[in-house]
Amino acid sequence: MISRVGKTLLTATLGVFFLLVGIDNIIDYQTNFRFVQHVLQMDSIPPDAHIQWRAIYSTKVHHLAYWTIIVWELVAGWLCASGALRLFRARRHVEYFVARKTRASAGLWLGLLLWSLAFVTVGGEWFMMWESNTWNGELAALRMFTLNAFALLFLHLPEPSD
Repeated sequence: MISRVGKTLLTATLGVFFLLVGIDNIIDYQTNFRFVQHVLQMDSIPPDAHIQWRAIYSTKVHHLAYWTIIVWELVAGWLCASGALRLFRARRHVEYFVARKTRASAGLWLGLLLWSLAFVTVGGEWFMMWESNTWNGELAALRMFTLNAFALLFLHLPEPSD
């Protein structure tokens, strides 16, 4: 049962993390909005980059992108947290625990996609965030992707019988 409790707690931790990040992004909107805005405007990459045509200067698009990230974080957090609660309630019975993994798994997958698609692929490569010394979130995204991936892998390891 210790394995099931560990899987549950790790999933719950990521649920709390995503919910906290989403809520913080609403409460302190301007801090990370500026981050998104600078990445989309590509204003801190080398000026001789030949892909400046990708830059987006529309404030409306900046807000839309940021709200998409916030909602994504909140949904991933809710799925992980509520999924962890379902796992916790089923922790004493292997077959129930396995059957209750779906919601937690969906939250962890959404987390992986957030980091790999939104931050590494779109922000990092399309908008060349990796070239910025100031507005580069790729290392943090990689760290979170790795934690998310391990949580998802651990969650789906076979359950030892009690």
